Amino acid sequence: MKLLVTAIGIALLCVCCLTSAVARPAQNTKVAVVTGGHGFDKEVFLSLFKGCPDIEYVHLPQKDHSELLEDISDWSYDVIVLYNMTQEISEKRRQNFVQLLDRSVGLVVLHHAIAAFQDWPEFQDIIGARYFLEEGTTGGVTRAKSGYQHDVDFTVHVEDRDHPVTRGLSDFRVHDETYNNWFLASGNRVLLTTDHPASDKALCWVRKFRNANVCYIQMGHGPSIFANESYRRLVVQSIRWAAGDRAVHKE
Repeated sequence: MKLLVTAIGIALLCVCCLTSAVARPAQNTKVAVVTGGHGFDKEVFLSLFKGCPDIEYVHLPQKDHSELLEDISDWSYDVIVLYNMTQEISEKRRQNFVQLLDRSVGLVVLHHAIAAFQDWPEFQDIIGARYFLEEGTTGGVTRAKSGYQHDVDFTVHVEDRDHPVTRGLSDFRVHDETYNNWFLASGNRVLLTTDHPASDKALCWVRKFRNANVCYIQMGHGPSIFANESYRRLVVQSIRWAAGDRAVHKE
């Protein structure tokens, strides 16, 4: 595992160098990496955010599901990265979350975070999708429980090469978990797709919610995908895009 982490760290340095031609903030982008509610390899996952001189991250595991949002009076992060599957979020915390998005705080949502906050309808509008842990209703239509499949080899197709999140990427192969039978909202700009039968088509999209840049990336289950150079580049570029001008023009 240590060898894997070292290899990922070296590769991420290369990714940061390769993406230097992509527009980057003039100052560090401060990132809140939120986890909780789902197991993961902490050391390998957090290596995604290391090695890029313009990205300054803090790992914030949530013990009370969403305590990060209890008090935002001294908020200092430019981007929130959600890798949680926690569920409880009070009305106060919901309002604070939306208030941050109104302030143009960017949002990057990874993998199982699509299934977070199942009892908060607006979360679906924020991220542009919903994964159903149980049978549920959206838009007046009842939908069956969503599905997943572990250890799938599939091709990721770059649907939109002109967006800053996918710039410089070509189609690539991954070994990861797939999701299916989930709801995709209208208004998303789909960047990545797949034609694998175990997966729904869209794999990555961007959207605007209030004043926030929002990006969702479906891949991200474990070490094999974190070691994928194209995936690492995708995550780095999504953070930079989500930050927008916040790292340049501080409030």
